[in-house]
Order: sequence, then C-alpha cells, then structure tokens
Amino acid sequence: MRMQIGSDGIILVELPDGPETSRALDSVISRVHGREDDVVIDFSKVAIATSESLAPLLHLRELLCSHGNRVVLCGMNRSVKSVFSVTELDGVFEIAGDRDDALAALQIPSKNQKATETI
Repeated sequence: MRMQIGSDGIILVELPDGPETSRALDSVISRVHGREDDVVIDFSKVAIATSESLAPLLHLRELLCSHGNRVVLCGMNRSVKSVFSVTELDGVFEIAGDRDDALAALQIPSKNQKATETI
C-alpha cells in the first residue's frame, strides 16, 4: 500500500490487490483516527472487491464522516464497480473515475455539506 499525506489535508491511498486490501484499509483507519483529513482511496490495482474489504471501508467512511471529513473512491475497474453496485454501496460512497477527479471532487462541497449550509 502506498499512502501520501498532502499539505492540503488530503490523504491519498493506493490499495494493493488481494487479501492485503483489507489489511491496508485497517492501516488507513489507524492512521486517520483523530486526524482532520479527507481521504482518496485508489482502487486501480484492485482486481475485485471482497466482503473482507467492504467492512473496513464502511468503518473508514463512518469515522471520517463523524468528523466532517470525506472519503472518495476512484480507479475502480468494472468488477469492483459491479460489487459496489450490487451491494448498493455506490449510493453510499462518493466515487470518481480517477485520482484527478477524486481530488477535484474534494474541492467541491459534498451533497450533505450543501444541504447543511442551506438550512
């Protein structure tokens, strides 16, 4: 796993393929706990998303959202996208095409943030 922490408050994580994916996500959870950063998770090296990787991903999202931070997923191939679609997690996570799109998405307030600001 490669993880870069930028000066802009964005952590970029490149997930490895296979059984290491869930361990890498557990490591990300440990590192972001107590931080005020947004996270981009790049799936470009992941062949298929498994149930073992979905649980820590949901935990990461919950942790970040509870502090007003966001996680954006990117670089998903067709197999990974289909897992998110079948499990309806594509409606839970922000998903971008590639890293550049994900980083750009973090510059725009999320739908939840817009709704909160207009109330």
